[in-house]
Amino acid sequence: MRDRTRKTGWAVVFAVVVAFAIPWFLWRDATVVAGLPVWLWWHIGWLMLTSVIFYVFSQWGWGLWVGGDRV
Repeated sequence: MRDRTRKTGWAVVFAVVVAFAIPWFLWRDATVVAGLPVWLWWHIGWLMLTSVIFYVFSQWGWGLWVGGDRV
C-alpha cells in the first residue's frame, strides 16, 4: 500500500510539472524584467524547479518506476 501511495504522489508531482511547463497564461504578455521577457524567466525558474524535483525523485523514488523489480 505504501508503494501505491508513493506512486500516486509522484504521479501528481509529475503531472503538475508537465501541466505548467508551458506558461499559457503568459502568452501575449510583453512584460520585460531585467532585459528578458517574463515568460523566459518562467522557463528559467521552471527548469531549476524541475531539476530539484528530479534530484529528489532520484534519491527517494527511483525504484518506483525506474530501475525497480518488475511487478
